[in-house]
Formats: sequence, structure tokens, C-alpha cells
Amino acid sequence: MTARGAFLSGQFLLAMPGIGDPRFERSVIAMCAHDSEGALGIGLGATIDGLGFHDLLDQFEIAHGVAEDKRVHFGGPVEPRRGFVIHSSDWGGQDTIDVAGRWALSGTVDILRAIAGGTGPAQWIAALGYAGWGEGQLDAELTRHGWFSTKGDIALLYDTAAEDRWSAAYDGAGIDPRMLANRTGTA
Repeated sequence: MTARGAFLSGQFLLAMPGIGDPRFERSVIAMCAHDSEGALGIGLGATIDGLGFHDLLDQFEIAHGVAEDKRVHFGGPVEPRRGFVIHSSDWGGQDTIDVAGRWALSGTVDILRAIAGGTGPAQWIAALGYAGWGEGQLDAELTRHGWFSTKGDIALLYDTAAEDRWSAAYDGAGIDPRMLANRTGTA
């Protein structure tokens, strides 16, 4: 468990200034699973240059249909060729996971077909890769400088541009990230 005594599924994990890992600089991670065995989140703070949703459909030879050609997000450094869709709970497939009643996560080609065919979720975000932590790893990281968790505001998911999510998430928590120290102190 985290230092606060609760798991972070359905919340956002925000990189603090000076996190020390360029892969996670200004990261906004939608935490999709967090329990005593580990954690998995999908990065939503950056998109992949030159990659749109239609490109993903083309890779699976799926007609674009009614699918909007949204930018694909950099979900994280783990398995960067593996795709995920964070979406509203109005659609469910064989592997769809409900995330704390706030959003859902799917990772099979069925959701791509449903979106293209107009039968998918009303709101969705596609990503490649994920951020993952082994047993106790995230909990240990949360005791050091690097991460800040905040509520999983749905507007941040669907109504905020990727490049604005980090600042908007801190604003929503009432924090000016420019006022945060970029390292922890020592006693």
C-alpha cells in the first residue's frame, strides 16, 4: 500500500519537477491497476509524433470507418509496441477492466474494430506502451521525491490536450508546480 494507506487505481500519478528520469519528465499516468502485487498505468502526458489512430487501424487492416484520427499517446516505456485504450465505461469487451468506476481499460483488437465501426465507447484515448511497477516498487518510489498522486478527474482524460494535462492536473490539485522543489531535502 502507499504511504497514505490506499492503492492508486483510478487516480493520476504526476511526475514532480526534477524526477530524474527523462522518460517520465512531466508525466501524467492514469493508474489502471495498483495492489500488493504491483502497479500498471498508462501515460497520457505526451503523444507519439506522427502516429495517429488511423495508423493503428491500418496495421490491423481495419477500415477507418467513423474513427477519428486522434493522436496516439506514449503510454510508457514498457512494451512500447503493445496498445491500450482508456475509455468510458459504456463499452466492454472480453478483456476490459473497470478502473475504480472512473474509466475502463481495454487492450485487444476488438476495441479498435468497435471504435472504427461506431459501436465503441463514447470517449477514448489510445496509447502504446505502459508504465509498470513490481511488488512494492511503486510504494517505495512514493516515499521518495518523484511522484505526486491526485484524483482521477475525468475532464483531465477527455477534455484536456496531452501537452496541457500535467499543468492542469497540478492546477486541479491546487498546486503550482513551479513552487515545488526539484529534490528532497536531507536531515
